Amino acid sequence: MTDSHMVIIGGRSGVGKSTVAFALHDLLVERDVHHAVIEGDALDLAHPAPWREGLAQRNLRSVWANYREVGYRRLIYTNTVSVLEEEALVAAVGGAPQVTSVLLRGSDTTVADRLGRRESGESLERHLTRSARAALFLDDGAGVHVHRIDTDGRDPEDIAEELAVIVDW
Repeated sequence: MTDSHMVIIGGRSGVGKSTVAFALHDLLVERDVHHAVIEGDALDLAHPAPWREGLAQRNLRSVWANYREVGYRRLIYTNTVSVLEEEALVAAVGGAPQVTSVLLRGSDTTVADRLGRRESGESLERHLTRSARAALFLDDGAGVHVHRIDTDGRDPEDIAEELAVIVDW
């Protein structure tokens, strides 16, 4: 029996994960649907990167426990590779949550435009290269149960509406 519902939003850099999550948040606020949004990239944003220590999952466990303690049962979680890490994320949140995984996809042109608004110079080039590799890796690695949503030419609010239908919130 599930006691919570976790929506996992993954995708390459620049595809709009955070923007879509925030648009879904706004939509759910408008509908008075209780939920929490956790930006996975912020859970282990440090240098050197502490991913080998599993810090993101440990921090997720702590943060979600605090939300749970005060009554939250719906979680929107974003992170680039999250759709490949469902088991670890479920273990981190505990219990037996219903899980809906979504892979946002975008063309190289669209992603380059979006990344170009927040990065420049060598940083932009690094992000573009990593993002292109991640797109292939994520699409190949994500299971058939993962919903795939193309973001090219779409407003975040439109994608949020689609997500709300998929998760039935």
